[in-house]
Amino acid sequence: MGPMLTLSLRQMAGKWRLIIILVLIALPIGLSVLLHALLGDDDEFIRKFPRLIFDGMLIGVIMPIVIMTLATAAFGNEVEDRTLNVLVLKPVPRYAIVMPKLLASMIIGGGLLVVAAVAIVVVALSEGGATAAFAAAVSVATGVVTYAALFTWMGLISAKALGFALVYVFLWEQFLTRFISGIKYFSVREYSLSILNHLDGTTFGVFESRVIEIEAAVTGAAIVTVLFIALTIRRLQRMDVP
Repeated sequence: MGPMLTLSLRQMAGKWRLIIILVLIALPIGLSVLLHALLGDDDEFIRKFPRLIFDGMLIGVIMPIVIMTLATAAFGNEVEDRTLNVLVLKPVPRYAIVMPKLLASMIIGGGLLVVAAVAIVVVALSEGGATAAFAAAVSVATGVVTYAALFTWMGLISAKALGFALVYVFLWEQFLTRFISGIKYFSVREYSLSILNHLDGTTFGVFESRVIEIEAAVTGAAIVTVLFIALTIRRLQRMDVP
């Protein structure tokens, strides 16, 4: 699995892709610095700040975009240029092909996103201390793993996976979950926000009235992750490769 992981990391760490990801991740950090400098003494701002930055930007928008950009390309490049047969002809179990692809998007995107989450807490929510930083890191890491499993599967089933992933994020995660409460139990974004609120209900108490139960969030994230990893492995086993 080591050589496959190294290859996957090289494929995903393209210059322009990394530049775009770094710019996206820098946006909430820069905005946090600016808002803290202007409104850092306003108690009402501090209370509502997590909704703006974490829900409105980092977890709600930037995290899924970053992970979809990486994860849909994990197999998407091979599907598009018809070189997937080079991978599947190797005498290795299919999970040994899928897991390095999955891990590569988690390492590159997840590492940067977790650093961004902790940096935002340090810059603008320093009152929360280590507990708030830990909550932010765990909630983002959970979202990264879950999205990576989902979008890696999408990249394997369609050459247009990035487009489908964008529709999913903005229609399902951003729009429908705000108007149909039951959909929250099938939303990766809601899983992350629930974990964020549960681990530090003081700093992130603004989410208290809207998040799902922590048991449902953890169970949902685990089921989605395991399910889509299994579907990706099964797809790779059964698909006809030219």
